[in-house]
Amino acid sequence: MKPFDFTEFTKKIYIKAPLETLYWCWGTKTGIETWFLQKAVYTDVQGKNREPESLIQKGDSYVWEWHNWNGKEKGTILEANGADFLKFSFANDICKVSVALEDKKDAVLLTLKQYDMPTDEETKMNIYNGCSCGWTFWLANLKAYLEHGIVLNEKEFDLTDIPQAGHIYVNM
Repeated sequence: MKPFDFTEFTKKIYIKAPLETLYWCWGTKTGIETWFLQKAVYTDVQGKNREPESLIQKGDSYVWEWHNWNGKEKGTILEANGADFLKFSFANDICKVSVALEDKKDAVLLTLKQYDMPTDEETKMNIYNGCSCGWTFWLANLKAYLEHGIVLNEKEFDLTDIPQAGHIYVNM
């Protein structure tokens, strides 16, 4: 067995939806706001905001805002092939996330990998543990949205003033 490694983790999920729809859910402002974010802004390399249905491109910057968290996530799109793969900087640019989509006949296998994470104790807790748990929920939320038309994330109750809410609530 391979030794435990806090520098990366991988999450996989099968989702019964067209590959193009899954890419749209990740690669457009409108798509990512349906199942994941309260607000997303993508800015191209010339400084112009992308249109809501426009696919993200390599070099774009992003600002993401979640439901129930007052912070903003900022980063850069490192790769986006318009079909089945994208990669972006994450967690204040301290690591990277890649999303690969593979057509498997009756479903798409989505593989998310977060990697190049530092291994100090704060990062292990907040980035490795927090993001690993968070992505598990958000990928299940994406599956629920695409296969059943529902989202599971908390929108009714305001959790922003609860310390450590992201480590306590399962549907943040």
